[in-house]
Amino acid sequence: MNMNIAALQQEILRLKKEKDFCILAHSYQAREICEIADFTGDSYKLSVDASKVQNQNILMCGVRFMAETCKILSPEKRVILSQPLAGCEMADQMDRELIAQVKEQYPDYTVVAYINTTAALKTICDVCVTSSSAVKIVNHIENKNILFIPDCNLGSFVAAQCPDKNIKLLRGGCPVHASVTPEEARAMKERYPDAELLVHPECVPAVCEMADYIGSTSGIMNYAVKSDKKEFIIGTEISIAEHLQYMCPDKQFHVLSLKLVCANMKATTLMDVYNCLTGKGGEEILLSEETIRDAGKCIDEMIRLGE
Repeated sequence: MNMNIAALQQEILRLKKEKDFCILAHSYQAREICEIADFTGDSYKLSVDASKVQNQNILMCGVRFMAETCKILSPEKRVILSQPLAGCEMADQMDRELIAQVKEQYPDYTVVAYINTTAALKTICDVCVTSSSAVKIVNHIENKNILFIPDCNLGSFVAAQCPDKNIKLLRGGCPVHASVTPEEARAMKERYPDAELLVHPECVPAVCEMADYIGSTSGIMNYAVKSDKKEFIIGTEISIAEHLQYMCPDKQFHVLSLKLVCANMKATTLMDVYNCLTGKGGEEILLSEETIRDAGKCIDEMIRLGE
């Protein structure tokens, strides 16, 4: 059976209702996947959205740590990762054993884990953060000494905003965002002199210094939508520039670099979603009660300090 995108989307919409599925799509997913999702956004927002719906089946179109976060917040629900190969290079850089050793060296430090970490690593961390909540949460932590993992670029951004804290960083981060050079940013600003540069704090500090706005994926999108400006250079995964083109057809959006492509996010296809709904694809996320309990404490603390 040969099926075009529109027909496949209609069949997915029918099947998700029939099979009692809630579909989550991270903002870095392809446009045709975001269009059939019940919720789109960043990883934490999606997990909260999933915890509030009545559906017993959750289909995550994103990467593994996002599906794990969904399971931690909704342990009673069945959570499916649409593409089992979709991981996260940053989340896999540091494991539980490594950070346990680092904690021994810095016993009086509060361990702050970016949400882009595995469920297993979250079990020995004190609090989780997202890119949009990191500064607020770190400021609310009573302890002056902070071990921030794994992204040293986001950590540097947080440290600059929290001068009263003593923030220890490790060498880690998103290789996609970190690949963009200051020379590339300078060249794009020269090419589009009327455009504002909006970047994600996972970019290196030298690139962030040139930005007109630094923020999370949702922050970048909200800024561009609400701004009176008409032209922007988007310094995060290239799908965001595409989504903004649809959302604001009267504005111009340029990608900061063609290197800003997350292969793990691009791995999920519309057919993967269809195959999950027909029982022929995907992987159910299974976590032990102990992992859900211990990783959940880290996320609960994020909610408490983020309020």
